[in-house]
Amino acid sequence: MKPPPHSAPAGETSSRADRPRLFRTLDGQNVAVTFALVSSLFLLWGFCNGMIDVMDKHFQKELHLTLAQSAWVQFAHYLGYFLMALPAGWLATRLGYKGGIIAGLLMVAAGGLWFIPATHIAQFWAFLLGVCLIAAGLTFLETIANPYTTVLGAPQYAATRINLAQSCNGIGWIFGPIAGGLFFYGKDGGGGSTGSQTLWIPYAGVAVVVLLLLIVFAFAKVPDIQTPDVYRGDDEGASLSIWRHPHFVGAVIAQFFYVAAQAGIFSFFINYMTTETPPIPASWQTGPLAAWFESGAAGRLALTDQGAAYLASVGFICFLAGRFSGSLLLGLFPAHRVLGLYGLLNTAACLVVMLKLGWFSVAGVFLSYFLMSIMFPTIFALGIHGLGVRAKKASGFIVMAIMGGAVLPKLMGALGDRHGVSFSFLMPLVCFAIVAAYGFCWRKLSHDDHAPVVAAAPGH
Repeated sequence: MKPPPHSAPAGETSSRADRPRLFRTLDGQNVAVTFALVSSLFLLWGFCNGMIDVMDKHFQKELHLTLAQSAWVQFAHYLGYFLMALPAGWLATRLGYKGGIIAGLLMVAAGGLWFIPATHIAQFWAFLLGVCLIAAGLTFLETIANPYTTVLGAPQYAATRINLAQSCNGIGWIFGPIAGGLFFYGKDGGGGSTGSQTLWIPYAGVAVVVLLLLIVFAFAKVPDIQTPDVYRGDDEGASLSIWRHPHFVGAVIAQFFYVAAQAGIFSFFINYMTTETPPIPASWQTGPLAAWFESGAAGRLALTDQGAAYLASVGFICFLAGRFSGSLLLGLFPAHRVLGLYGLLNTAACLVVMLKLGWFSVAGVFLSYFLMSIMFPTIFALGIHGLGVRAKKASGFIVMAIMGGAVLPKLMGALGDRHGVSFSFLMPLVCFAIVAAYGFCWRKLSHDDHAPVVAAAPGH
């Protein structure tokens, strides 16, 4: 029988349908639903991190702490990551992606519920313990979910997928400060702070949502996908050591400094907006935004802590916009070059903040949010590039590197206590310069002639 006109040769339709795409693996599996479920984890830890980022000012007022002292919140948060990163990578290798995700969700739920007794204890250490417990659980999720997104489809779209998933992280980061502003900086009818009594509420809500997610993942299909190890051509002993690959070592260093810069800027955003902004016109104190402002020193109109916390959500909108636009750029240009350019531009943005150029400096803070957007996932993707099954182990070390967020914000706080919050941006300025250097040097470090150019994905 003669085939119909213009029909495809036998097997061609099937091969086209099964060819690797953004959410189709090399063996033809469609993993779009799995990717959506994993992306929900990014939303979860973005929300939790967003609340942490507006918590410092609450403790500064309630416990009369300096900027450097309040940075213990970040220390506790990133200490949880540091302590659990390697165990998380080890368990992920043995339990698979699904088992590791369930273990992480259990820990996050336990941390969220701890805030209920912590509120009654009403001691700084109790809240820090809750922060650390949640971070430990988030470590499992980040250690597993970040590399998992890179294998849920064709390898050439790995950086695009991780940036898309991290866009969900950005959405969570937008709503986290809103919840923090509502429950950490709320006031009663007499104008008194209610934050100490209501701080537990959003964390208990997180625990409930996490337990529901745990049930979904328990019954969901989460395939344990493996990828080729392009560096197996090395000699037998060297091929097993991830530390023999300079592009991985560089990623660990770059991630340490990137997260340090991110944590510092996010943590002291409220302090910057309430103390370093130029004079605010009285006409702004009208309508629904009136509660965002109060009379400060010499009768000058200034942002309230709650108003600045809500404004942090605008910063995270800039962050999210950067994620989406960055994903498009990563589809057109090599990932390492985009990272280098963004790092260089962010170095310049921090310099503008330090120079106290009025509203230009305020705009520099928001520009920094935009430029930070693609850094974590892109450093991650570049660091595990070509490591195959060893990516799980490498992931643990890269996540462990975010201990920079525990150490250097205390330095930034000390600079702010002594020289002002604007000058403290010297710390992230240096950090972004280091990130830029890693991006521009990645091709030489990886010894890979095929730099990860993420092609623009066709219709999916």
